[in-house]
Amino acid sequence: MSLEELRGELEELTAEEMMIVDENSEYLGVPRLLLMENAGRSVADVIEQRTGVKGKKIVVVAGRGNKGGDGFAAARHIACRGGRPVVILVGKGADIEGREAKYNWEMAKRMDWSIRLLELRDHADLDVLRKELGEADVVIDALVGTGLRGPLREPLLSVVKAINSCDAFKVSIDVPTGVNPSTGEVHGEAVEADVTVTMHKPKRGLRGNERYTGEVVVANIGVPPEAEIIVGPGDVRFTVRRRPPESKKGDWGRVLVVGGGWQYSGAPALAALAALRGGCDLAVVMTSQSVSGAIRSFSPNLIVREVEGLKFTPKHVDEVVRTAERFDCVVVGPGMGVDEEVFEATRIIVERLKGLGKPMVIDADGLKALAGGLDVVREANAVLTPHAGEFTLLFSTSLEGSWAEKALKVKRVAREHEVTLLVKAHPEDVISDGIRVKVNMTGNPAMTVGGTGDVLTGLTASILSRGFSCLRAAAAASFICGAAGSLAAEEKGYHMLATDVIDKIPEVMRRFEPWVEGLSTVLDKRRA
Repeated sequence: MSLEELRGELEELTAEEMMIVDENSEYLGVPRLLLMENAGRSVADVIEQRTGVKGKKIVVVAGRGNKGGDGFAAARHIACRGGRPVVILVGKGADIEGREAKYNWEMAKRMDWSIRLLELRDHADLDVLRKELGEADVVIDALVGTGLRGPLREPLLSVVKAINSCDAFKVSIDVPTGVNPSTGEVHGEAVEADVTVTMHKPKRGLRGNERYTGEVVVANIGVPPEAEIIVGPGDVRFTVRRRPPESKKGDWGRVLVVGGGWQYSGAPALAALAALRGGCDLAVVMTSQSVSGAIRSFSPNLIVREVEGLKFTPKHVDEVVRTAERFDCVVVGPGMGVDEEVFEATRIIVERLKGLGKPMVIDADGLKALAGGLDVVREANAVLTPHAGEFTLLFSTSLEGSWAEKALKVKRVAREHEVTLLVKAHPEDVISDGIRVKVNMTGNPAMTVGGTGDVLTGLTASILSRGFSCLRAAAAASFICGAAGSLAAEEKGYHMLATDVIDKIPEVMRRFEPWVEGLSTVLDKRRA
C-alpha cells in the first residue's frame, strides 16, 4: 500500500486545499520558510534548464504576498548561479505580508551587490518597470498566486499588461497572475507565461488555460505526503470565517438534535451544548416528553421541543421533519433508544431528510437503526460517526492494523456505500467521503469517558450548519474535539468528563478566529 492510494485521485488542488497543505506541513515539522526556499530554487532550476542563468538579466516582478516571497528566494538562487536578478516589488517593502516573505526580502536587501531591488510605489514608476522589462532576458511573474480573489486592479492590471508586452521569456510562479487558481477563470487580463512552475501539485485552474500557463512544470518542494492526509490546523482554519458586525441570530447556523428517550437524556444535551460551543447560533433538542424536563435542566442555553410519549415512533416523523426544515443541520440518534419502533422512526426520518438535501450527522442509536439498511443514506448529505464497534456492526468488517491500513479500509467502505464516515478509532480518527481520506491524531486515552462522542457529533453539526462540506466539517471537528480533550486532560487527567471537553472548545477555536487579535483595539476605539 502506498500513500498515493490514500491521497486519492485528486491530482489537482484548489487554492484553499494548497493553503491547508502548507499549514499542515508546518504542523508536521516542515516550516513554510523551507517550502518557500525550495520553491525559489525550483524556479531557478527551471530557468537554468530552459534559457540558462549565467550573465542573464532576470527581472522578478513581485507582489507583497507569499508568491512574492517565492520570487525573492528565486532571485537569490539566480544570483548565486551568476545571473543578474532585478527584483521589482509592486508596493513598499514595509508592507510585505507574511513572515516568510519578509524574511526573504530582508535577505535580498543584504545582497545589494548581486541583487538590485526596486519598489514600484505609484503609477509614475511604471515607466521604470517597462524599461527594466525591455532589457530583460527572463521575467518572473511573482505577483499574485493562490490568493487571487477577484479581478485585477491597478496598479496590478498595468503591471500584467507591461509583462505581456515585453519580449522576454516569461515564467509564472504557481499560477499566472490573473488566473483564478481554483476555477481557471481569467479576470480580464492575465500573464501569458512560457512556463508555469507550480508547487507540489497542479492547481485546478491551470487545466485548459494553456494560453496563459504555457508549459506546466510541477515542482517537488518537500511537502510531506502526510500533509494531505493528516488533519491539522489548516483544516480548522478554513472552517472559521470572520463575522461581520451586522451578523444576526441564525446567520451562523441552526442545529436541531433529534434524540433522547425514556432511558437517556444526557447524550442529546451534550451534542447540543457542543454545537453551541462550536459556534452555531441556535441548538434545539427535539426529544420525547419523558426526558424533556431533564434536558431543559442541564442548561438555560438549550431550547427543548418535545414529542408526546416515552420515545420516538413513526407517528412523530412528520412533526420532526416539519421542524427540521427550519434548521441548517440535523443530528439524528443520540440517546434515542434501541427498540424496533424507534429504529423504524429513525430510518424514516433519515430518508425524509435525505430527500430534502438536509445536512445530517447520524450517531449512536441512529447508526444502529441503519445496520442492514444503509441504502437510506447512500449519497445523502450526511456524516456517519461510528466508533470501531459500530463500524463493524454497520459494515461487517473490523478496523485493524496501522493508521494507514485503517484509513484505506475506511476510504474503500465509504466509496462502496457512498457515504461520509468519521470513524472514532483511537489513537486516530479516520474521515473519508470515498474520494479523500483524512486522519486525525489529536486526543488522548482519557477521552474514552462516556459522552465525548456526543461532543464530537455536536461539533461536526455546528460546522456543517455553516455550509461546509461533510468531509471538511468532520475533519475540523475531529481536530478541535481532540485538542479540547487534551487541554481538559492537562487539568483533570483521567478524571475528566465530557462537559470538561465542551468547556475547552472555545480555547481551541479562538486560536483560529481572526477577530480575536484585534478585539482590544476595537474596544479601545469605542471607549475613545
